[in-house]
Amino acid sequence: MMLNETSSDGRFAPKKVAAVLLTTVEELARSLGLGKDAVQRKDRIASDRTQRRMRQMVEIINKVEPRFGSPLLAYAWYRSEPLPGFDGRTAMQLVHAGLADDVLAFIDAVDAGVYA
Repeated sequence: MMLNETSSDGRFAPKKVAAVLLTTVEELARSLGLGKDAVQRKDRIASDRTQRRMRQMVEIINKVEPRFGSPLLAYAWYRSEPLPGFDGRTAMQLVHAGLADDVLAFIDAVDAGVYA
C-alpha cells in the first residue's frame, strides 16, 4: 500500500485507506478497534491514537503484502488469520490489545525462518 495513496496533509486519511482496501470507513474503524467518530471527525482523525493505529495496521499490511500479492488479501489476513503462539488471536486483535510490535516481530521471525 503506497503511502501517497493513503495519506493527506502528512497524515493517514481513513477514506483513502478504506478505498485502497475496498472497504468502508466504518469497517476500517472496527479493524482499528476504534469508534467510527475516530475516523470521521477531523479532530479525531488527527489524534495520536487514531494515527498510531492506522500506522500500525498499514505497517503490518505492507509487511505481508508481498506474500499475498495485494493489499486486499493482506488486509483479509490481518483481520482473519489466527497467529500461532498468540492464543489464536489475529493480527487485528493483537493491534487492538496494543501488541502491534509483537505482530511485526512475529512476521520478521517467519521471514527469518523461525516458524518454517
